[in-house]
Amino acid sequence: MLVSVIIVNYNTFHITCGCIESTIKHTQKIPYEIILVDNASPTDNPDDFLTRFPSITLIKSKENGGFAKGNNLGIAAAKGDIILLLNSDTILTEDSISIAAERLQQQEGVGALTVKLTYPDGRLQHTARKFRSIQNELLDFLRPVLKLLPYHKRSQLMLNQYFNGDYNTYCDWVSGAFMMFNHNLLAQMPGNKLDERFFMYGEDHLWCYQFHEKGYRSYYLADTTVIHINNASTAPAKQLTLLKKLLEMELKIMEYRKGKSLYYYLFSLILTCKEMARYYIKVAVFKLFKHKMR
Repeated sequence: MLVSVIIVNYNTFHITCGCIESTIKHTQKIPYEIILVDNASPTDNPDDFLTRFPSITLIKSKENGGFAKGNNLGIAAAKGDIILLLNSDTILTEDSISIAAERLQQQEGVGALTVKLTYPDGRLQHTARKFRSIQNELLDFLRPVLKLLPYHKRSQLMLNQYFNGDYNTYCDWVSGAFMMFNHNLLAQMPGNKLDERFFMYGEDHLWCYQFHEKGYRSYYLADTTVIHINNASTAPAKQLTLLKKLLEMELKIMEYRKGKSLYYYLFSLILTCKEMARYYIKVAVFKLFKHKMR
């Protein structure tokens, strides 16, 4: 069983080197290959990766085609039975790849699998999620009431908000920062590859939904932890830009699922009002207390 680790680089030479180094250092119990795709970085010289890591496979893209297209270039060259999409800003601290691959083979009916991801300071990143729905968006308004429920019940009801990442569980979709799946699963996907319709953001959600359409579930593995740097800007103006982009992607995914139906328009109204209200409340708090927003 060979794992093909696909890493996409765009102008992050030193961070990507850290990811590769940690992968080589900690992956001991399973055969693997590292395929690095450079997405036409304007300042990085991709050949420098080969100088530093001669054992990797380097693919030089002629364009920055985004996260999905870059990963597909890597997958096209992959020889492994298992594919791991690994963000360039992740750092392994243990043999997470072997642990995840073993569980993927044991767990029947799993499409995509992820592991516990944390920020460098140890804070949890919410990587096990449910598909959005009108019901779940309305439940989100009842967070204080849901705290009265036992932890396991409320965490399963609203994975995105209440799950502490402390037990293994099935879920609807998982983070693309560490996304593992069987290579042969792509034979059931359109064009025998990952959907490339999104340049950045929302791809992991879309792919997991497409796996779901074929009868596969996503899985969160709490047994191993990977650090994900994920340095998103905290500036309010940039947060608003990111929020609008994420909303756009969420609505496109809902359109893919439901079409331009009454359900789609009602969902769009609820989600947009909720997220924009939440954003402006955060801005008000930021201005009032001068605290760094997270």
